[in-house]
Amino acid sequence: MKVTRIVANLPAPDPALADPFYRDILGLHVAMDHGWIRTYAGDGEMTVQLSVASEGGSGTAVPDLSIEVDDLDEALRRVNRAGIPLAYGPASEAWGVRRFHVRDPLGRLVNILQHL
Repeated sequence: MKVTRIVANLPAPDPALADPFYRDILGLHVAMDHGWIRTYAGDGEMTVQLSVASEGGSGTAVPDLSIEVDDLDEALRRVNRAGIPLAYGPASEAWGVRRFHVRDPLGRLVNILQHL
């Protein structure tokens, strides 16, 4: 298993309020917009992304980090082996990901996901 992407998630009552700064000033484009979440990304080879969300999807809290992996089952095995309790999932979501939430050792909510 390898990490393929890490996305920071920032809570906001209206994610579109971030457009003037992240899109207009910094030049990132909206790579995904579900209304409750907007993900900003760069062009070309840049893999940095920033999501601004009013919820975490499916009624969950906004996670502090989203970490995309290429093998969610392996990530889940590692989490279970470490005795880390799941805060959500695993669940296959309507927007095309399978994911689960855990808290890191610092108490941060982490969304671990794989695109379907």
